[in-house]
This record gives sequence, structure tokens and C-alpha cells, in this order.
Amino acid sequence: MGERLGIGINAYSNVLPVTYFFREQRLESKVSFVEAVPAELNRLLAEGSIDLGPVSAFTYAEHAGKYETLNGLSVSAKGPVGSIFLFSKRPLARLDGARIALTNTSATSINLLKIILEKFEGFQPTYEMMSPRISTMLEQADAALLIGDHAIHAKWNEPAPYIYDLGQLWYNHTGMWMTFALWCVRKNAIETKRSALQEVHAEFLRAKQQGTEQIGEIIDFVLRKHGGTERFWRQYFLGLGHDFGLEQKQGLEYYFQCAQELGLISHATEVEVWGQAPKVKLT
Repeated sequence: MGERLGIGINAYSNVLPVTYFFREQRLESKVSFVEAVPAELNRLLAEGSIDLGPVSAFTYAEHAGKYETLNGLSVSAKGPVGSIFLFSKRPLARLDGARIALTNTSATSINLLKIILEKFEGFQPTYEMMSPRISTMLEQADAALLIGDHAIHAKWNEPAPYIYDLGQLWYNHTGMWMTFALWCVRKNAIETKRSALQEVHAEFLRAKQQGTEQIGEIIDFVLRKHGGTERFWRQYFLGLGHDFGLEQKQGLEYYFQCAQELGLISHATEVEVWGQAPKVKLT
């Protein structure tokens, strides 16, 4: 990655409470930014084209031993997540043997759906990866999984008679937090770019605090970009968690255990957390 710390970013609304107030100009001599969807960020981090970024939590388990996750940062939910939906022509109880279209923009949510359907419900569906176009997906399958802003826009149009929030389904079965994204950092960057990483971590934590305190400005931004209503976006952001503490860690490690039981990863994974998550001031 060269001398600068390479940071991946994505444009999904769910990360805005952490990223919107990040002051890039204060660190521009030490960092560089690459924007991509989560699945692409997963690949860039794995190949070393970036040093850190908000990536699918599942990719952490795939590369256990090579990554740590920044303390205090995630996209999580304890209950409905509001932007990860299964759109179905049938009720959930009738999806055994169904054909499921999967978005090609995620890893965590795809495997979460498999855990819910196969481990918790005992179903044996078939899957097909597709571009995130809900009309095409439902033409070719019984149900379709979308994430992020694609899922939000699709839900507004109610394209299917049954719509299930994967965060809520996970909570119904486990009573636990589900973490969808982590700010993962490559271990070699921790060793070689520690000073810049400490500054970046502190700035993300500061930006997250400002995002919590000034959520109205973020809501105004997404209203201009995506439409919808102020009430919708406020409820959406209130339903998300962006911390990563003990409860989120326990929920994620149980998710990894479930994935291992289904053969989705080779072994259960313990999450290594880097850095402190101190209280920060808006300076």
C-alpha cells in the first residue's frame, strides 16, 4: 500500500454515522481512500490493496490471523437492521426447497441467510448469485436477498408479499446482537503504520460521536440523496448500532460458530480487537 494508510470506504447509508463527519483533510498526508461496495472492499483488503475499512464481518473469519478489528466500530443491530431484507413470494415457513436469489454485494448477509434457513429452520433451498435488481431476481427465484440502500429502495416499493428483516430473524432465534460489518485492519499495517492507524482510529471514534450527536445533518444528507421521509431515516439510524463491545463480539462469534457448523468456514473464530475505545471530545 506504500507509505500512506489505505482506507476503504463504501457509500451505503448504514456506515454514515461513523464516516460522515470523518475529517479527511486533517489526515490527507497520511491516508488515501478507495470507495467500493462491501464485497469489493473485502477483496481489496484481502489482497492488500487497502489496509483497513468497513468490510463484511464474514470476511474477518475467512482471513482470521491476518486481520484485527478496530475497537468500538461496527455496523450491528439487536433486532431489525432495516436494510437487509429477504423479499419472498412465499411465507418463510414454505421456503424449504425454494430457489433463492442472492445479492452479489455481500458476504455476511448471504451466510446469515443460510444459517437462518438451513440451521435454524432446517430447510434445504438452492441459491443463485445475482446483481441486486429486485425485479429480475424475483422473476427468476422464489425469494431474493438484498442489502444496504438497494434493500431500502426495494422495500419502499413492496415488490413481494413477504418481506423479512434478517436482523430480526437472527434475534428471534438467538436473542443476540448481529454484527454485519467491522472496521478491519491488516496486521502488517498495525506493525508498519501504527502511528497513522492510531490517528485514524481516534478520528473514526470522534466522527462516530459527532454522528450520534448531529444525526439530523446526516438525515438531511440521505433525504437529498435517496428521498424517503425524515421519520423513516431517523428510525432507521436509531435501530443501528455502531459500537463493538462484548455483546457484539459474543453475537458475532456465535454467528461464526453457526457458519462453521454448516461448513461455510473451516473453523469457529475468536475476534481479535485492536486499540482502545476511549471517550472522545468533539475538537
